[in-house]
Amino acid sequence: MLSKKEQRLRRARQTRIRIATQGVPRLTVNRTNLHIYASLISGDGSKVLATASTAQADLRKSLGGSGKGGNVAAAEQVGKLIAEKAKAAGVEKVAFDRAGFQYHGRVKALAEAARAAGLQF
Repeated sequence: MLSKKEQRLRRARQTRIRIATQGVPRLTVNRTNLHIYASLISGDGSKVLATASTAQADLRKSLGGSGKGGNVAAAEQVGKLIAEKAKAAGVEKVAFDRAGFQYHGRVKALAEAARAAGLQF
């Protein structure tokens, strides 16, 4: 029987195989209890074009003194920030890679904030 983490990674692997055929940069998300991370990876998977996370000092300051990165409001800020960085890198269209995480809560908030800030996926 597979552990919860192994099941998530199995789902992630299937998604990445499908995304690789599209040849567009992928917006990948990772979440932990304390933080949420977003990376923009080139279409061939060779380069990281941009990153944003609640662990970054400037974003932690904007979250307030608590520095709570494990909530929906923080995920929305990361989504906006990664969209701005993607546009600066000249990327408009991406494939969303949720890394096997359920499209719900913080992952959904990050995706919708990135869409609202102008990324297409």
